[in-house]
Amino acid sequence: MSSPATSPPQADPVAAELETILTSFDTSYVWRYGSLQDGLRDLYEKAKREQWNAAALDWTIQVDPEDPIIPAQFNPLDDYAPYRRLSDKEKREFNHAQISWQLSQFMHGEQGAMIVASQLVSAVPWMDAKLYASSQTMDEARHVEVFSRYLREKLEWEWPINPNLKSLLDSIILNGAWDFKYLGMQILVEGLAMAAFANLYQLAEEPLIRDVVHSVMRDESRHVAFGVLSLKGYYDDMPAAELRDREDFAIDACRLMRDRLIGEEVSQHMGFQADEVRDILLQSPILQLFRQQLFSRVVPNLKRLGLLTPYVREAFEEMRILQFEDLRPEDQDRALGIA
Repeated sequence: MSSPATSPPQADPVAAELETILTSFDTSYVWRYGSLQDGLRDLYEKAKREQWNAAALDWTIQVDPEDPIIPAQFNPLDDYAPYRRLSDKEKREFNHAQISWQLSQFMHGEQGAMIVASQLVSAVPWMDAKLYASSQTMDEARHVEVFSRYLREKLEWEWPINPNLKSLLDSIILNGAWDFKYLGMQILVEGLAMAAFANLYQLAEEPLIRDVVHSVMRDESRHVAFGVLSLKGYYDDMPAAELRDREDFAIDACRLMRDRLIGEEVSQHMGFQADEVRDILLQSPILQLFRQQLFSRVVPNLKRLGLLTPYVREAFEEMRILQFEDLRPEDQDRALGIA
């Protein structure tokens, strides 16, 4: 008698969307609950006061996913022959692809920030930092929620994480030193994200994404301050070899964020030559200015931490971003209405 036919095993859709990496870092209990780390308790109180609910935003606002959210005059490919040959419908698809790709990377970055904040709860050696990192974990969860909802319900298009962004997030999550997690996420990634959010907020014409980004920026400003307060003075007496690791990381991360996160996936989707588009984007005066402005918070905060060393200065001079070293991020926050 023959055996009954069996169906081939079906792929688990959840497993297909899951990636697991093995992390290792020291977890610290802190048994002294009353000690106050300078500035962190006040920041924690501010975080509690400024919690907001993503569901309370006006999700009834109608969004046409093919309408340009950023004005067309800021399109660096406007004179690119393959772009000019697109039909009006294809140009709308290009606009749709660009903004959905950008917001998808914001969303993926926020998940990385949520993971790192949860690691800091375990790793940091002060109770005030654990309390604040706990509140930041909730903030980042809310950011993932709000960008994910906007992409699903309004743009109806979500992109995978860019491999270069994934590599940077992995390097932060996998590093065993708690100060690396602060430096990588709070100072570099969050600082760059704040500048990118500010640019989108100032250019966007769609009211719901402006509300989303403005709400997120209020949280992110605190997160950057958390990194600055926690690392202040930490690098002053660090051995030269260990300090060089931090210097190299800061330089490499800044170069990656400047040159590698330019949306080549969108070019491939539209059938453009990725190398041609990459050259145009890197040479575009508009995008060169934007990429420089990304570092308007990173450079002054690295200086506050003593990491704007001669070695880092030389690299930043080549990148043409040293002009930001004496800016005050607090002034930028006031100008955006988030101080």
